[in-house]
Amino acid sequence: MKALKRYSMPKHWKVPRKTYTWVVSSIPGPHGKEDCLPLQMVVRDVLKLADNAKEAKKIIFQGKILIDKKPKKEPGHPVGIMDIIEIPEAKKFYRVLASRSGMELKNIKAEAGEHKLCRIEGKKNVKGGMTQLNLHDGRNLLMKGGKEYGRGDALVIHLPDQKIIKHIKFAKGAEALIIAGRNRGNRGKIKEIKVRKNMLEKSTVTLQAKEREILTPLNYVMIIDGPAHREAKK
Repeated sequence: MKALKRYSMPKHWKVPRKTYTWVVSSIPGPHGKEDCLPLQMVVRDVLKLADNAKEAKKIIFQGKILIDKKPKKEPGHPVGIMDIIEIPEAKKFYRVLASRSGMELKNIKAEAGEHKLCRIEGKKNVKGGMTQLNLHDGRNLLMKGGKEYGRGDALVIHLPDQKIIKHIKFAKGAEALIIAGRNRGNRGKIKEIKVRKNMLEKSTVTLQAKEREILTPLNYVMIIDGPAHREAKK
């Protein structure tokens, strides 16, 4: 397991920067370093299940923490937006959401923990006439057809079998959450979508929040109509 000097860690990692020199580093996985929290940090610093790194590692090595219904035994496993964290012994479930301070865990019911909201990052045709959907958390879904799916759309999938429960189009009027940038954690309804026409322009989305309009890059927005909608609104 690699370590990272605290002065160089992402700003949203919720640990003191000057208390110690080193902090656990996230390993390559479904989320990038700027978009995740290492599992050890979640166990010790966010959920307060351990008093120190040694205790947190013991809990993780024993497979007591499940991410999307699967035990993760690597302290540096990256935990990111919309991941479902489950602690079977305590019968606790959490959904990871973007917040203005970075990321936060929302306590959810067991039934909600069976569903995950994912954003489609891209799709491509593969052999056998199949379509592959690439989702924001690194997973790929194969299916026949797939013409109705587009980049930016949201899927509600059942865990752990990954069956698609619901498809939500990325369109005007949809409820959305900003998951990156200076407006991270803000949410509202999509008022306008502007797709760039040349390399000098940027694709942007205008959200109608409670008190103002927010203009943000298109790839910073995630549709949250679905099981994460209620949690994100709290």
